[in-house]
Amino acid sequence: MLCPSNKFALQLNKYFHEKVIPRKNSIYKTVKELSKIVTEVLHEVESQEPRFISSLNEVNGRFEGLTVVSQTEFEVVLYLNQMGVFNFVDDGTIPGCAVLKLSDGRKRSMSLWVEFITASGYLSARKIRSRFQALVAQACDKCSCRDYVQLLMDTSEVRLRIRDKYIVHIIPAFRCAGLWPRSVSHWPFGATQFSLWPNANQINEVKNEGFNILSKESIYMKDKQASSEGDAWSMSFTEAEDRLLQSGTRRKCLSLLKTLRDRNFDLIPITNYVLKSLVLYECEKHPNEHEWSDDITLGDRLNGILLQLISCLQCRKCPHYFLPNVDLFKGKPILALDNAAKQCWRLTREMLINSQCLDTL
Repeated sequence: MLCPSNKFALQLNKYFHEKVIPRKNSIYKTVKELSKIVTEVLHEVESQEPRFISSLNEVNGRFEGLTVVSQTEFEVVLYLNQMGVFNFVDDGTIPGCAVLKLSDGRKRSMSLWVEFITASGYLSARKIRSRFQALVAQACDKCSCRDYVQLLMDTSEVRLRIRDKYIVHIIPAFRCAGLWPRSVSHWPFGATQFSLWPNANQINEVKNEGFNILSKESIYMKDKQASSEGDAWSMSFTEAEDRLLQSGTRRKCLSLLKTLRDRNFDLIPITNYVLKSLVLYECEKHPNEHEWSDDITLGDRLNGILLQLISCLQCRKCPHYFLPNVDLFKGKPILALDNAAKQCWRLTREMLINSQCLDTL
């Protein structure tokens, strides 16, 4: 337990208003600026190729399809139309990935994406990504923001450097609403109709919401020889995760962790997604609402998550919440993981012994 609880609870509330909220406001301002630039680029892409339609929209103060990776790195999902002639094949060949194969009896000509279908009948994520990158390259040359937008060419993905400060990764994707992958059939592990978190309604909502598949390079495909692996799509559960963290206190916990990370850690390898995953695991360990009810219990949750983060860093493995065979630390430099573990331990120790620590963290 963080010490002493009541004093720390007051400090935590003060920290949230003085450090966390300004950070959130600053990132929102950045997101608004970047979204205008990205939208301009995507509209230019759409004028060249109408199948790639911008789906970046602001709804109730949030940008649908935009994810904050860090203060300077962002992901934008570009939802594509018409996946219906394909079967979703999730056989576990590549961790966290699946393929789209033409349904029996379907012809290539029945698909909007006919030229990206391989001889074996798979819709190639790699081919779509390559075409999209070529279109964005042309768009960056033509749009009015070309003087401060650069397409990075060190990868097959579309990554824009904007104003020499921000990186925006734009990812073609399909929605898989109403589907639930076979490789995630274990979720939620050990849950029953009487589970407190996630409860039966949450489980049904998440599974009905479905997931996304992204045309994105996977660390598990790196150095693979077979070209078919490049045709695979990465599974993403961002909306499902956000739905599970709808409770204000759980989201507050995640926001506190992001702010502590920004002010006390090197950003790599502790991404926002790593922190979100650890909060989800903490929700399973502490399913009762009273365990997330106020700033006293929230201090204990922060302590538990930071200790779990130290363990993951020292073991050099952080399992994805929905896909535990996917390691979020895979490919990260060992030295970076070891340094982050030391930084995390220093932060945790300070929070355990000093009730005034948040004045300086």
